[in-house]
Amino acid sequence: MAIFKEAGGGVRWPRPRAPRQPGLDARARRCPDASPPSQPSPQHLPQMLSFFWLRCLLKMVKGNIIVPEEILSFCCNGLQSSTSPPRAREPGEREEAAGAMASPSPARNPTEVQMSQLVLPCHTNHRGELSTGQLLKWIDTAACLSAERHAGCPCVTASMDDIYFEHTISVGQVVNIKAKVNRAFNSSMEVGIQVSYEDLCSGKHWSICKAYATFVAQGPLGSKVRLKPLTPQTEEEKIEYSIAAERRRMRLVHKDTLKDLLTRSPQETELETRDGSGAVPAEKTRVESVELVLPPHANHQGNTFGGQIMAWMENVATIAASRLCHAHPTLRAIEMFHFRGPSQVGDRLVLKAIVNNAFKNSMEVGVSAEAYGQEMSVSRRHINSAFMTFVVLDQEGHPRTLPMVAPEPGDGERRYREASARKKIRLDRKYVVSCKQTEVPLSVPWDQSNKVYLSYNNVSALKLLVAKANWALAREKEKVRMYTLEEDKFLSFRIEMSVCITASRAFSLLSNLRRRHEWDSHYVSAELVQKVDDDDMIYHVVSQKLRNENKPQDFVILASRRKPCSKGDPYVVAFRSVTLPTHPARAEFTRGETLCSGFCIWPESEEMSKVAYYNQAMPGYLNYVTTNVAGLSSDICSTFEACEKFLLKNKEDLISQLQDF
Repeated sequence: MAIFKEAGGGVRWPRPRAPRQPGLDARARRCPDASPPSQPSPQHLPQMLSFFWLRCLLKMVKGNIIVPEEILSFCCNGLQSSTSPPRAREPGEREEAAGAMASPSPARNPTEVQMSQLVLPCHTNHRGELSTGQLLKWIDTAACLSAERHAGCPCVTASMDDIYFEHTISVGQVVNIKAKVNRAFNSSMEVGIQVSYEDLCSGKHWSICKAYATFVAQGPLGSKVRLKPLTPQTEEEKIEYSIAAERRRMRLVHKDTLKDLLTRSPQETELETRDGSGAVPAEKTRVESVELVLPPHANHQGNTFGGQIMAWMENVATIAASRLCHAHPTLRAIEMFHFRGPSQVGDRLVLKAIVNNAFKNSMEVGVSAEAYGQEMSVSRRHINSAFMTFVVLDQEGHPRTLPMVAPEPGDGERRYREASARKKIRLDRKYVVSCKQTEVPLSVPWDQSNKVYLSYNNVSALKLLVAKANWALAREKEKVRMYTLEEDKFLSFRIEMSVCITASRAFSLLSNLRRRHEWDSHYVSAELVQKVDDDDMIYHVVSQKLRNENKPQDFVILASRRKPCSKGDPYVVAFRSVTLPTHPARAEFTRGETLCSGFCIWPESEEMSKVAYYNQAMPGYLNYVTTNVAGLSSDICSTFEACEKFLLKNKEDLISQLQDF
C-alpha cells in the first residue's frame, strides 16, 4: 500500500480496499449483476479498520514521514474505539467525541497544560519521598509544553524564579501540575506553574509550590521568534497578565540588587558563633560530578532539557549538603536563576557544588554547571549557576541546628558574604512579594535592600485591584463615574472620567505628589523625602484634619510609576505606606496609612485619555467613602472634577513639564 504526500506537505491517505474474496474472479468482481460477496459483520468491521490504521502508521514511520497531530489523534481514536464493542447510550446521555476522556471546560486557556504523575519507587529517595530533581523535570516539561503551545515552535528555558517547597511527597501519591502562559513579550514569555499533590486514599489535596518560568522561542538555527500577543480572558488571567510585567522588571534588576546590598555591607567576614559545634571547612563539602547528555535528556532539537540540568544540579547540591550535616537534607527553596546558554546531546556537563554558608537551621549550597564537547576539550561553557537552601529535619519534622562553615580564603569568603545577602533578599521576596495582599503588613520598613520588592508589591497590588471583575456602578455625576467593590475585608472604590489630554502628560502631572494640593483639598503639603530612582519616590504627606480628629494626619508614601510595557497597558501611578527611620510618627500628627491606591491612565485617542483613581478604603475613611457612595456628599466627585481642571490647565505648560521628575 502506497502513501503519498500532497504538495502542501500533508498526507493523502489511500482508501481502504475491500478484502479479496476467495473463489471470486476478476470478471465477477467487475460485473454488477454478479452475486454480491458476503460482507463482514458489524462487530468485525472496527477490528479490520484498526489493522488498517496500524499499517498506515507503520508505512509512514518506515518512510520517515512526519505524522500530523490530527491524523495521529484520529488513528489513535480509531484504535481505541476498535478495542471495545459499541455500548448503547442511556436515555438523556450525550454522545461523546471518539476517544474523548472527558468533556473539556468551555473557557479553558488554550496554552494550559495539565500533567498528573503517580509517584513510583523509581522517582523517590531512600525515605520514599519524591526526589526534588524529578519534580523539577516534570515542572520544566509541563511549562515547556505550555510555552510551545503559544509559540508554535520549540522553546527553551531561560530562567526560573524562586521556588519554595511547602511539603514532601510520598510513594503512591499523585503530583498534579498545571502550567499556562501568563504573558508574551517580544521573544520571551512567562509561564505560571502550580504544583499540588493528592492522596488517592483520602482524596485530600495539598499545595506544593507555585513557580514562574521564562521561556524563549527559537526559530531555525537558534534565531529568535517574535511572539504573538496573548489576550487574557478570565479575571485570574488578567491579574497574572498585568503583574507579569512587574515580575519581568524585578528579574532584570535582580543582579543589581545583590551588588548594591554587598556594596553597603561590611567587607570583613564575621563568622557566627554557635555553641556546641565547631566550624566545618567548606572545602570538605565540595562535590564535582560529570554527566553525558544523551538523547533522552534532550528535546526534539537536541538541546538539553532545563529540568534535566536542574535535576542533576539538585543531586550534587544534596551530596554537598549531606557532607556538612552527615544526614539526609531536605531542599526547601531554589534561588532565582538564569540559563546562560544551551547544551546539546553529546556534551559533557561538569557539575560542581559547595556549601557557601550555614545558618542556624538552614544552609545555602552553590552549584554550577559547565559544558564541553570533547573529552580533551579545555574550554568550558558556563550553562547555569543556582543557589539552593536545605534544612535537616528531625523525627518530628522540625529543623535541626546545623554546624558552622569555615569559608575558604578569597572566593570562599566572598561566597560566604553573598550567601548572607541572598538570605536577606529571599526573606524580602518571600514576605513582601510572595504574600497575598491582605497578608502584607502596612507600612513595611523601607531600605535599599528591599526597594525593588516593595516597588513590585506596590504596583502589583494596584494592578490586582484594577483587574477585579465585580466593580459595580454606584454614582454617576455628569462625566464622573464612581464604582465600588465589596470584598471580605475591604471596601474599594474607583472613580473615573475621560479628559482631553494625552495619557503621557496626565501621567506626568498625576505622578508628582508635590502638585497634588493644587487640585486635592485634602492635601496640605507633600515633601519629597527620597528619590529612589526615576520610577520610585518617597514622600512625606500632610493632610487636613478629619472630622473626628483634633490634629492633621501625615503619611509616608512610596509612589511607584510605570509606563506601558506594551500596547493596551495603562500608565500606572501606585501609592502605599512605608516606614522610614528618618520620619517616625510625631505627636503633632496622627499617623495615617494607605494600603493600596493610585491612578491608571488609558489613552483613548491622541488627545483623549481615561483617568481612573483606585483606593482600598482603610477603616478611618470608611465613613467618608460610604457617605459619598450613598449620595449624602459629593466631595469625591468634586475633587475629581477639580483634578480634570488641573489637567486641562497644565496640559500645555512646558515649564511644569520640565520640572516634573
